[in-house]
Amino acid sequence: MIPRALTIASSDSGGGAGIQADLKAFAAAGCHGMSAIVALTAQNTVGVTAIHELPPEFVVAQLEAVFNDIGVDAAKTGMLFSARLIETVAAFLEEHRVPLVVDPVMVASSGAKLLEDDAVEALVTRLFPLATVVTPNAEEAAALLGPGEAGEQARRLVELGAPAAIVTDGGSGDAYFDGETALELPVRRHETAATHGSGCTHSATLAALLARGEGLLSAAAVAAATASDAVGHGLSELGAGEGPVDVFHLARAR
Repeated sequence: MIPRALTIASSDSGGGAGIQADLKAFAAAGCHGMSAIVALTAQNTVGVTAIHELPPEFVVAQLEAVFNDIGVDAAKTGMLFSARLIETVAAFLEEHRVPLVVDPVMVASSGAKLLEDDAVEALVTRLFPLATVVTPNAEEAAALLGPGEAGEQARRLVELGAPAAIVTDGGSGDAYFDGETALELPVRRHETAATHGSGCTHSATLAALLARGEGLLSAAAVAAATASDAVGHGLSELGAGEGPVDVFHLARAR
């Protein structure tokens, strides 16, 4: 059976991040992608102009529809926006345990705030313990923990209750810690104005590889390389702000 990966996150109307980026990354990694949308954003490369939170009961209805029929081999969470949505998702996943990547999306590449202040505690106490791995970028790790070196931040995230952590965008590579093994995963950097969706692509690729049965460390290395490649092929000509990453190399197909 083809691997099945689920994203529980929000829609990006500009197609660069969120659900849209996740589904592209799932497909590129050879998985059937599914979604449970928790919020809608009016968003482009410049910023987020509106957010519409969906009712918790509708979020649960989406999750039940997917789990009860198609099935899920691994899942990821992205922008969950509010404490009540985090509580809703956590309560469902407690009863439906699958390999889970928690991407604590807090701020968009444009600088827009994507997580309410009172939702941070729920994210840490309710979702982190359910995760296989959490994947904040350096800015998100600093928001959760205060300033610090990426490797130490990864260790502190595990101390907070996450079984494993990967802090991305830190120094020359991603900081990985799973409670025993601490590594820096090398990541090729690109000078480009097309990074919108890079974190989503990383966490979605990681979830897809877990759905395929890959071990966490090898999946983390491939996810880092995939996100970097997507940035390197990013569509900087689209929009006036940070262009979207391109996991399919669309420019080459023109």
